[in-house]
Amino acid sequence: MERRGEEVELEKSVRRLREKFYGRVSVEEAVLLMRRYHNNHAMVCKVIVLCREQLGDADPEERRILEHDPVVKKVVEKLKQEEEQQKQKPGLDCESDKDIEAIAQQLRVLPLTERNLRMFDHASRNLIPSAERQFACQACDSTWWRRVPERKQVSRCRLCGKRYDPVPYDKMWGTAEFHCPSCNRSFRGSAQMGMASPCFICSTRVLPGRILSPHQVAGPRSRNPHSCYAEDCYNRREPHVPGTHCVHPRSRAKNRLPKVLFASLEHQSTGSTVATCLSQGSLAQCDLDELLLEDLAEESEGSED
Repeated sequence: MERRGEEVELEKSVRRLREKFYGRVSVEEAVLLMRRYHNNHAMVCKVIVLCREQLGDADPEERRILEHDPVVKKVVEKLKQEEEQQKQKPGLDCESDKDIEAIAQQLRVLPLTERNLRMFDHASRNLIPSAERQFACQACDSTWWRRVPERKQVSRCRLCGKRYDPVPYDKMWGTAEFHCPSCNRSFRGSAQMGMASPCFICSTRVLPGRILSPHQVAGPRSRNPHSCYAEDCYNRREPHVPGTHCVHPRSRAKNRLPKVLFASLEHQSTGSTVATCLSQGSLAQCDLDELLLEDLAEESEGSED
């Protein structure tokens, strides 16, 4: 158990350091630095960004950790396997003698594009930008929300194990937020983007502004019953729109329709990103440490099949 905990802590710190620099730090370099500085990814990140610390070549004995330390070896093998599965071609030699100064020099010559400036800004503030996205597996008729890195928005269905891209913003559904332009009232209700619902005050047809994630919906529910212009809505408002379907769970169940309104596309790896995902934990458990632990546990379960 102690060794397993050590592996988890090392992998978490390696993933975080690599994600902060968009995967430009190789697995071997990240593992070596995290082992050297006791998983203090925040401190190493700051030194890289500020280029304040001058380091000589690494001790050859330190490099041998990669071959003889069982914890390091297991983490390296796992992360390298992920890269191979995603068709990655590491640009750095595994045996090259790199350290913080070398990494800083590599990053220093990057063009000052908006994307690179944003990367340095986030890294200097110890941030890994993430987004809350909706995913849907048509085969399993399953929908879920995940907090995923903005740079790599992919999630795995827990039922079938397939990886999916998020539902497009204009196809999302669930609890929507509306703002009536006629009476200036804001309200919430079940809807899909592009499908209008009536304002309960003035009956104006209002399109949803956005779909809310589960934690944004927290709070008391409205006492007004759902109503929309979909043809099969259990509480249909006239004039209805022929051929449209209500997204409210009660209507879906009544009409024996699947939960999934618009299926996510299965993710196709292009090799443009590296295996540095934050987690595949649910939004109900937002602590990063817990999410990473959950992700590692899920991967272990999958490897036993």
